[in-house]
Amino acid sequence: MAIDTMRDLLIQQLRDLYSAEKQIMQALPNLVKSAANEELAVAFADHLTETAGHVQRLDEALTLLDVSSRGPRCQGIAGLLKEGDEMLDETGDPAAIDAGLVADAQRVEHFEIAGYGTARAMAEALGLPEIARLLDATLDEEKAADERLTEIAEGHLYPQAISAIMLSSRSEGGQYHEN
Repeated sequence: MAIDTMRDLLIQQLRDLYSAEKQIMQALPNLVKSAANEELAVAFADHLTETAGHVQRLDEALTLLDVSSRGPRCQGIAGLLKEGDEMLDETGDPAAIDAGLVADAQRVEHFEIAGYGTARAMAEALGLPEIARLLDATLDEEKAADERLTEIAEGHLYPQAISAIMLSSRSEGGQYHEN
């Protein structure tokens, strides 16, 4: 697609976000199943439901622009999800692995936050308030998902993973030292 206008760029950005959301929808069920922490599993499941709404909003925005959602695969999210898949294969302390899942999920959230914020600003600049409103609604949900992941990690997973390390060290007669 040639990008000759700001409208063309907005369409390209929306299609990229659409591809990203579709890939995320495929990845989230594995995170739900893999999370050892129930609160984290629920957060992933809730975000899967939200992600379906994100796809619907993007469909609506693209329909308002009178274009299809078809576009190239979002390579940025594909790379982030591939890195996240590696965490699913790790073994060890469940809280530490869950903390790794949160780290990978937050990278995805930050990618989406950047994408939705940029696309919303473009829609506003183009005088497309309905599209900007749709994007803003999703942006708010992405930010909330990121904050929820932070609360789970800092409130539960990090302390549990640190306790497991300290308990393991004590049972082995050693002292815990961070390297």
